[in-house]
Amino acid sequence: MRIGILHARWNDSIISALVDGCIARLKEFGVKEENIIVESVPGLFELPYGSKLFLDKQKALGEPLDAVVPIGVLIKGSTMHFEYICDSVTHQLMKLNFEAGIPIIFGVLTCLTDEQAEARAGLIPGKMHNHGEDWGAAAVEMALKFRV
Repeated sequence: MRIGILHARWNDSIISALVDGCIARLKEFGVKEENIIVESVPGLFELPYGSKLFLDKQKALGEPLDAVVPIGVLIKGSTMHFEYICDSVTHQLMKLNFEAGIPIIFGVLTCLTDEQAEARAGLIPGKMHNHGEDWGAAAVEMALKFRV
């Protein structure tokens, strides 16, 4: 099984924790390290198109992916930017599932505060767990569940 992780570079400490959690869970489920391909894009807005290009690139190399986990974090600020980006990215990632024909896991945190994002990345002990782990587990389950 080959799983791709494509992450945004904004909010690096949170993103790094989420990517690490996703990789750790993928390995727990038996995905070999050499079959976990990690790439990055500048920001959250680039995740949907970047995911498509990532899939196309791996397929062209003769190494197709069984699932992709786009990972990003958006934290609400004082403008409407948060709402526009969250809505656009969510819809395009969902659409990409159907276009690509493989699971595209929604690895995007949309948080109101830095603390919420840190908690969901497992960076605040005792507060929450690392959601990257959930996304890794979902990628494996979905890639295997409907395989023909």
